[in-house]
Amino acid sequence: MDKLNDFSQLDFGKEKKKIGLRLKQIRKRQGYTSHETFAYEIGFDRAQYGKYEAGSSNITLGTLIKLLNKLQTRLSDFFNDDYDKIKV
Repeated sequence: MDKLNDFSQLDFGKEKKKIGLRLKQIRKRQGYTSHETFAYEIGFDRAQYGKYEAGSSNITLGTLIKLLNKLQTRLSDFFNDDYDKIKV
């Protein structure tokens, strides 16, 4: 199958970084210039949220979904072509 030959393995560290950068993109598009202000307004620990955006802390699927709900973003919109274009 050609599809299998096109697959390159995912790198955990890079994917964590990309998820963080994608969260940051969406937050900024929604008008929040500061991650601290955003985290405060949605009831998340500001330091922990900063670690998610920096890609320095693991984010659970449950936490990601909670954040996406606050950002009014579907999972399919989060992991779209914009996600694939992020360079780390």
